[in-house]
Amino acid sequence: MSDRHSLKEPRPAAPVPEPLNRPCIDVHAHMELVTESEADSNEIRALLDEAAAAGIDRVVQVGYSAQQSAWGVKCAESFPGRVLAAVALHPNEAPVVADLEADLAIIESLAKHPRVRAIGETGLDFFRTEPELRDRQLYSFKRHIALAKEVDKALVIHDRNAHRAVLDTLLEVGAPEKTIFHCYSGDAQMAKECVAAGYILSFAGTVTFKNAPELREAAKLVPIEQLLIETDSPFLAPAPHRGTLNTPAQVANILRFVADLRDVSADYLADCVTENALRLFGSFD
Repeated sequence: MSDRHSLKEPRPAAPVPEPLNRPCIDVHAHMELVTESEADSNEIRALLDEAAAAGIDRVVQVGYSAQQSAWGVKCAESFPGRVLAAVALHPNEAPVVADLEADLAIIESLAKHPRVRAIGETGLDFFRTEPELRDRQLYSFKRHIALAKEVDKALVIHDRNAHRAVLDTLLEVGAPEKTIFHCYSGDAQMAKECVAAGYILSFAGTVTFKNAPELREAAKLVPIEQLLIETDSPFLAPAPHRGTLNTPAQVANILRFVADLRDVSADYLADCVTENALRLFGSFD
């Protein structure tokens, strides 16, 4: 897998949380970066089993390169009922690949697979991509938006330090009916704009970080039908395990935190976000 997206050094695993009372879904994970194994391996099975022990019985495996997206499709084929796939070129990947058109063609082919239920993660990242490569990044984002509409599947957006540009691009070309801001990183005002546009906001372990008060304000105001919970594993393990190896099981900790934030029960929130995920991605069977 691309070292542009891999962990820089090994991390200790976060403890497996106490199980939720209701089953829930991790809507955004990169399991190959957790295990560094084959898509149909016992290591992936063990990772899924660990998540299920915490009440997280299904996972959306999300793409960031042509090679890794194909890995995700194979994983979804290998674990029916447990894994679905999303495919895309990450906004930091698209500007630097040797042949962007060839890689986009691979993504377009994979997008038609029945176990692929979203196009993502795509978007804009002005933190890691230098200005001279941003036109190429924007071109890739627009191609992915068009593809999501063509195949009628959800769009999963990566937005880092590019909030206004992402929102303006969606307005310019027209957002797909199902548009998800993965690992939402904006403030409450941006959240209101996204909610008004009908976008879905997915919250990761960052919402638990002490330095993220604006993110918590956003998580409180999103209507329940426009809310998702994810890990973005192996990155962004929630507090109090920040800096450890994140896994899909950690949805349980993030969900409990957001439930407390919104003053609702974890059971209620688990039921709601699971219903939302199934509406967006369809059945895992």
